[in-house]
Amino acid sequence: MNAVRVKPQGTRVAIIGGGVAGLATAALLADDGYEVDLYEQRAELGGRAGSWESDGFRFDTGPSWWLMPEVFDHFYELLGTSTAEQLDLIRLDPGYRVFFEGYPDPVDVHSDERRSVELFEKLEDGAGQRLSEYLASARHAYDIAVRRFLYTNFDTPRAFADPEVLRHAKTLVQLLGTSLDTFIAKRFTDRRLRQILGYPAVFLASSPERAPAMYHLMSWLDLDEGVRYPDGGFTRLVESLAALAEQKGARLHTGATVSEILTRPTEHAGRLRPVSRRRADVTGLRISDADGAERIVDADVVIGAADLHHMETRLLPRELQTFPQRWWNRRTSGPGAVLVFLGVRGELPQLQHHSLFFTADWTANFDDIFETPTAVPDPASLYVCRPSATDDSVAPEGYENLFMLIPVPADPGLGRGGVDGAGDPVIEQIADRAIDLVASWIGVDDLADRIVVRSTTGPGDFEADLNSWSGGALGPAHKLWQSAFLRANNRSAKVGGLYYAGGTTRPGIGLPMCLISAELIRKRLRGDHSPGPSQG
Repeated sequence: MNAVRVKPQGTRVAIIGGGVAGLATAALLADDGYEVDLYEQRAELGGRAGSWESDGFRFDTGPSWWLMPEVFDHFYELLGTSTAEQLDLIRLDPGYRVFFEGYPDPVDVHSDERRSVELFEKLEDGAGQRLSEYLASARHAYDIAVRRFLYTNFDTPRAFADPEVLRHAKTLVQLLGTSLDTFIAKRFTDRRLRQILGYPAVFLASSPERAPAMYHLMSWLDLDEGVRYPDGGFTRLVESLAALAEQKGARLHTGATVSEILTRPTEHAGRLRPVSRRRADVTGLRISDADGAERIVDADVVIGAADLHHMETRLLPRELQTFPQRWWNRRTSGPGAVLVFLGVRGELPQLQHHSLFFTADWTANFDDIFETPTAVPDPASLYVCRPSATDDSVAPEGYENLFMLIPVPADPGLGRGGVDGAGDPVIEQIADRAIDLVASWIGVDDLADRIVVRSTTGPGDFEADLNSWSGGALGPAHKLWQSAFLRANNRSAKVGGLYYAGGTTRPGIGLPMCLISAELIRKRLRGDHSPGPSQG
């Protein structure tokens, strides 16, 4: 058992960024007795998990899939509460609907292994049994990931030489060395089935051809474990985390822009060159308030829960950057996105809460996004969320709330969005084409005419509003060299007391990963080297 050491009260922690990772970190560290102040540059908390309201409609502006519920359960238990006490989760049935180019009828996917097996067998002879085997493998990979990879900082040799990992080393190496697309293609031939199994790579800011087969574990989550929705929207999660952080004693500041991470040179005893690359220690932050006044706040520990590229290359001098620009030049961003928020008159029963629209040649879509030169896919595979199918609070009676996500290259030069068609021309054109595609595929020719509220977001907004590297919508893509311990470390190698949380560092992208990243910070500060979820 690892000895757990908690810092005494009085240690000052400053957190940069009020998204899910920042709020989660604030709650956990305040609960451990730290003096915690969180600084968010925007007027609202939430980061990518934002919210926008207009004319009686309320839109989640970021995450919309609730997967890995046990991660949320564990996080809330660490704070002495539960998911059930904090949120009202609704299990979606079906989990989602898929429209396929070239096929007249959509396919409903239920989060139940028996029904999923029946569906696969219906679409391809023998595919049902192969899906059972696929999901068993996915569940096994998921269990190993949770116990040995997701909740570890990889800061001791044991993390790499764990008996369970060594026992399954051959299988793990094969899964890491094979693409998800190849792994799926060896088992299924029907394009629809291959796309259903391949699309979770998009959750990882990657593509089936670029993500390791290890990530087939995602299919167990949506084909068996289930897809949920928090009643009232994902903003309820943000509100819950903020309330818990404040209850534990954290102070949350909005409209506070961090312009510099302040440090002092590290004093090394003796004349021998230290083994560590640490050159400085944090002393605090330089902050500009909403009224433009500048101030300095002192801190013993700084947690960067904003975009890692921004914090490293903009808030630190070159000599103190663990991840300088040349490091990022060798990395791959996940896709950018055009987001479209629509208030629509009348009902749209043709859409489920989650609906996916897959073009026949979606490989070309991914190549347009990831290969050089990049291009905007046309036609584009896309995602539509209709939360009004489940939640009466997000739209006035007699209207629907639609959220569209169209993956595009991570290129802020594509432009920014706007309200009522006022965004940059390229962004609005992408939105128009998406609306037309959905209207055509679901057979609602007057969809565009029924729109009463419209707003768009483009890669330029992700860069300007969230300081997102390359205008990406999610963060660095989960390809082999950007996964697990190969992903950016959550501790600065050159500045003592500086740590990182959120989707741009370990363990990766998504709401559950952001919660785990907060726990990884607490583990570091406690000196806890255990590989799995904390015991308390």
